Amino acid sequence: MVTVSSWLRSPCPALVVDAVGAVHGMNDAAKTLFPEQALPPEWRHGESVHVADRSYAAHRVDNEDGSVTWWLLDETDLLLERERAGLLAQMSSALMTSLNPERCMNVVAELAAAHLADEVLVIAPPSGDGHPMTRCRRGEAPTYERQHVDVEEVIGLSEALRGFPPVPSRWIDPAAAPEWLAAGVVSIVVTPLPGHGVPAGALILMRRDEQFTEDEEAFARLFASRAGVAISAASLFTQQAVITDRLTRDLLPPVLRRYEHVELAGRYRASGDTERVGGDFYDVHELPDDQLFVVLGDVCGKGLDAAAQTGKVRTAVHALLQVVTDHEKMLHALNQALLTTDESRFITTVVGTVRPVDEGLHVRLTSGGHLPPLIIRANGEVEVARTKGTLVGILPRIKTATDEVVLAPGDSCLLYTDGITEANGGPLGDEEFGEERLHRALAACGGMPAEALVEHVHMLASQWVGGGEHDDMAVLAIAAPRRRPS
Repeated sequence: MVTVSSWLRSPCPALVVDAVGAVHGMNDAAKTLFPEQALPPEWRHGESVHVADRSYAAHRVDNEDGSVTWWLLDETDLLLERERAGLLAQMSSALMTSLNPERCMNVVAELAAAHLADEVLVIAPPSGDGHPMTRCRRGEAPTYERQHVDVEEVIGLSEALRGFPPVPSRWIDPAAAPEWLAAGVVSIVVTPLPGHGVPAGALILMRRDEQFTEDEEAFARLFASRAGVAISAASLFTQQAVITDRLTRDLLPPVLRRYEHVELAGRYRASGDTERVGGDFYDVHELPDDQLFVVLGDVCGKGLDAAAQTGKVRTAVHALLQVVTDHEKMLHALNQALLTTDESRFITTVVGTVRPVDEGLHVRLTSGGHLPPLIIRANGEVEVARTKGTLVGILPRIKTATDEVVLAPGDSCLLYTDGITEANGGPLGDEEFGEERLHRALAACGGMPAEALVEHVHMLASQWVGGGEHDDMAVLAIAAPRRRPS
């Protein structure tokens, strides 16, 4: 039970209203709130009361004499915190819409200009061509650029950009601010943008007509903590994407150059639609006396793990070619290299040496457990190269057999991986493309240029698979150009 003396001394405003709405009494806190002891005319009993930028929730207590005591609880700070929490949630959602650093900086500047300041500058740590900077005025679109500026001219900015030691927000005297930062403002606050273990930059807030309050600066720090995480996440993602792209480019088969006496063409398709690299590979290396060393292979497995092993094999072959070009010695050395590095991933491969001769091209072919190459004569006859061998990277010693063929003008030699012949598809979706079907298709390819040949084989396999799953596919064609009439 509330006594008369207790409610009068309560720090919480309280007033007594009779049945017709007339005020019969106020405690001291209410009198302070309503000096003239008159309620706002727009206030309806039971609703919140708004007085001098403060908001009070009205709570009713019924008295025995029929009057009502209204207790007014100040909820301004609670409502502000709720509004800010909702705003921070909205900001966080907007900040996570992009993993592009430039776009993310623009979003940070737009949000800050809309809710925190009249003008905003977001500045990131320097790169080779200056500081990335986004400037935004309230109601305008942000502008992004890179500038070479002296951050030491702004107190606390260089520390914020380094991210260490941790620094608080700094209030900057506008009169001492450099021209590149701002002009015509009355208040400047520099707030660090903390990131994922790395500095994301700094948020500079500027106002033209009024000073920032400490409460507003504290809220700006909360926003900056979320903005910094978003910017650093975008930067780290971009860095990883660049690294991945560079590494991937090194793992992809090379672009084959043109030669006067030899036509070369290759096609590669990784196993998954989202994969760019896999376990199939081919390379062409130049040797003395206009000779070419070609290699095509298939690493056990697929995806990134197989691609990593592919990179090791290609590097090993390139290094071995500096000291040995004999096929048998090359494959034995490669076998030993794989045994000492990764016994769990064997490979199948076929290597060849191509040398121009008067008749066309002399080609030596040696298989290391791989499908033998196919010879397509100009008249459409298809021959299987007489080469075979054991898998590379499993046994201490391997056995190989080398075949030598001469490609007359219009003849071709096709090296391919089992991703072509073992491609599942067809009318029912569960039939392999197979060696026989490949041979029949090649019989119509006599005299084709190397580029047309690999494109045709690749197209047939892709059509056979359709939208189904498939293994890595690699095709390499060597062709003797048709001689032009003299």
